[in-house]
Amino acid sequence: MVLNIGPQHPATHGVLRLKIVVDGERIVRVEPVIGYMHRGAEKLFEVRDYRQIIVLANRHDWLSAFASELGVVLAVESMLGMEVPIRAVWARTLLAELNRILNHLMFLGSYPLELGAITPVFYAFREREEIQAVMEEASGGRMHYMFNRVGGLKEDLPLGWLSRVAAALTAVRTRLPELESLIVGNEILQARTRGVGVLRPELVSAYGVSGPIARASGVDVDLRRDAPYLAYGELFAPGGPGRVVTRTAGDCLARLEVLLEQLQVSLDLAEACLETLGALASGPINVKLPKVLKVPEGEIYFATENPLGFNGYF
Repeated sequence: MVLNIGPQHPATHGVLRLKIVVDGERIVRVEPVIGYMHRGAEKLFEVRDYRQIIVLANRHDWLSAFASELGVVLAVESMLGMEVPIRAVWARTLLAELNRILNHLMFLGSYPLELGAITPVFYAFREREEIQAVMEEASGGRMHYMFNRVGGLKEDLPLGWLSRVAAALTAVRTRLPELESLIVGNEILQARTRGVGVLRPELVSAYGVSGPIARASGVDVDLRRDAPYLAYGELFAPGGPGRVVTRTAGDCLARLEVLLEQLQVSLDLAEACLETLGALASGPINVKLPKVLKVPEGEIYFATENPLGFNGYF
């Protein structure tokens, strides 16, 4: 019998269709069908102003919208040789890490769901809501923030927002052990993930795999440390809160462990950003732009470390 699994919706796990051939309860053959994603982004970019394509970049990964916006504006600012206000630099870094936390919490809730564990997703969504609330307060959006602008951010952060972010981070950090206790050490979860889906380091390089999946296979690469942008150069400097999380097994369990530990690192980075922003004097959050934005002719490639790996714009 031939069965179809998926295609899954892009707002959850990524879009994948599996055509499987089963003999009773045993899967004897699988054909993965990929490509169910937003198409033609490049052509849509070509006929728009640099400022208008930010909204399209949001859609590359629905759970990493702010991070996807960043690559566009950072590339344009580099071509313009534009210096962005220091408050915008640190605010962007904070928002990028909050976005990373949201992304990883979705994974940590939905992944056990695939293994038959229903409860963790409720804990993950409770913590997501803490962060979603402050992201929505600042940007006005819950999924597609549209908060980045060439030269900084759309507008200043709301009054008292930093203290509300601090409270949200404390709440998440305090309750995270409840979610971890359902996952870490669970015999059923370990039996269904250890040694499963092993990805060797040489295959990581051959296929251009990046992000948490590559690091779970022992490939020690992270653009926040290796090609720093925003405030990451300072955060990942020796003695700073930034560190790159790796494992060596390269299996499903290793990938889960990397995401769990990265969540803690992002909480540390967000708290460091809050401390710096709280100490900065008031000032502009963006650069005033002309009505028509003219960028010098030329070319640039700019990549950022999105929650799921490298995100590059040429």
